[in-house]
Amino acid sequence: MRGACLPAVAALALAAEVATAHSLLLESDPRAGSVVAAPPARVSLRFNNRIEKRLSRIRLVGPGNAARELPVAAESGTADRVTAEAPPLAAGTYKVEWQVLSTDGHIVNGRFSFEVR
Repeated sequence: MRGACLPAVAALALAAEVATAHSLLLESDPRAGSVVAAPPARVSLRFNNRIEKRLSRIRLVGPGNAARELPVAAESGTADRVTAEAPPLAAGTYKVEWQVLSTDGHIVNGRFSFEVR
């Protein structure tokens, strides 16, 4: 019985290791769901591991679904952070859509919104 369980335990351990390698968004500036009094000058995203900046994308969708690709700065701090300059923003709700390449080779994406008053 012990020998039959060993492959199952090994498979579970490998699955747990692979699952933790995907990049997870830890924090953002502006914060997800926040209401800011002044428009942000930049959008900054920090992840739980190193990401490929040159293969990362940040898109800003504004009121009326107007979308704009924000160029990611090549040198935007540490290896776990991507930053992009934001255009001048009027009052309204904005959605940040991001895509990064994880260290495990998987593309990970997500989105969050914030409001400028």
